[in-house]
Amino acid sequence: MKPNNKIIPSKSNGHPLRICLLTYRGNPTCGGQGVYISYLSRALLELGHKVDVMSGPPYPELAEGITLRKLPSLDLYNINHLFKVEKLSDLKSPINQLEFLGMSSGGFPELFTFGLRAYQFLRNKRADYDIVHDNQCLSYGVLGIPKLLGIPTVATIHHPITVDRKVAIEAAKTLRKKIAILRWYSFLSMQRRVSRRLRHIITVSECSKNDIRKDFKIPEHKFRIVPNGINTDYFYPLPGVKRLPHHLLVTNSADTPLKGLRYLLEAVAAVKKKRNIHLTVIGKPKQGGTVEYLVKKLGLTGCVKFTGRIEHKDFARYYAEATMAVIPSLYEGFGMPAGEAMACGVPVISTTGGALPEVVGNAGILIPPADKEAMERAIIELLDDPEKRNRLGQLGLERVRSSFTWKHAAQKTVDVYKETINAYC
Repeated sequence: MKPNNKIIPSKSNGHPLRICLLTYRGNPTCGGQGVYISYLSRALLELGHKVDVMSGPPYPELAEGITLRKLPSLDLYNINHLFKVEKLSDLKSPINQLEFLGMSSGGFPELFTFGLRAYQFLRNKRADYDIVHDNQCLSYGVLGIPKLLGIPTVATIHHPITVDRKVAIEAAKTLRKKIAILRWYSFLSMQRRVSRRLRHIITVSECSKNDIRKDFKIPEHKFRIVPNGINTDYFYPLPGVKRLPHHLLVTNSADTPLKGLRYLLEAVAAVKKKRNIHLTVIGKPKQGGTVEYLVKKLGLTGCVKFTGRIEHKDFARYYAEATMAVIPSLYEGFGMPAGEAMACGVPVISTTGGALPEVVGNAGILIPPADKEAMERAIIELLDDPEKRNRLGQLGLERVRSSFTWKHAAQKTVDVYKETINAYC
């Protein structure tokens, strides 16, 4: 049964904090960062704190009681006006000019310009907040908030984007494409410099901590590990729904090499020769892209279904109908898809990429990343062993309920806030 969603703020221990959460993009459909802001802000509110969210477009979906501070940008990656300025008058702003020039030269300037806008806004609001929490923007403007405005500031780094860059370069087939990727990820030099100068960094797993520390050259003593929560408003078991036989489920940014969907498709093609098999992908492939090509090449058109974007309320039913969920990622800084499947009581097959073993624990079958043969064997093993499927599904549900809730995450985050505030006193 779906839990009660009504928010009742509790009395926080001691002084309620005035928190400003920064996110350069906030909509949950843009990825894990939007999900993080939406659920963490709500959990902080439920603990009794005052929460504002400062965001660029597309804007987040926030719980009632949380104030949204909108920082409009040129929104140059909006599919409705891709790479185009809607109004020429917008280019009167020097920050907007920087954003347009950065995009025109093949970079990704949103992080840099969002930080400048956040700094400008907070210059006149410095007395309104006890703590500013940056969600992996790591812009020079964000660095100015504690240095010049005196507002204690902490940042979350979910995982080092250097991993995304490495995988994207390896997948690029031409030198021109590799150079374009390097230009796109040029913001990483800024993120390295800024993160080294902040006093505390929140990250979501031991694996992420180790990788960020190595790639960004940040001292270990600055890190605080706060695992993400799983939103059990949308991810929960649905009793009475019959599981479809031989049905796999994956939630995936289909054409992102880091997510490893190609290896799952290859494993499904191998399983198809021995068993009846169906795969549902919650997502949509890029038209004419690698995934679409592979589905046709491997002869999977009849047994692979892409749902496109689905409503939050529909996730639980998709999971309830699946025989198992597969997480084929080459790397995850945390592994939200694994936790969401476990919260629905679905048995999980996951790679050991990044922090996934920390999330899955003993509640799933773990295989090496990019190993289609191991994935094939694991799928067949679970197809043929209903008792093991039931056991793993129950273990996953118990693991989420005991360790991965947003209340746990918010409580640990507040502890880091207080430590950071004391460090600036």
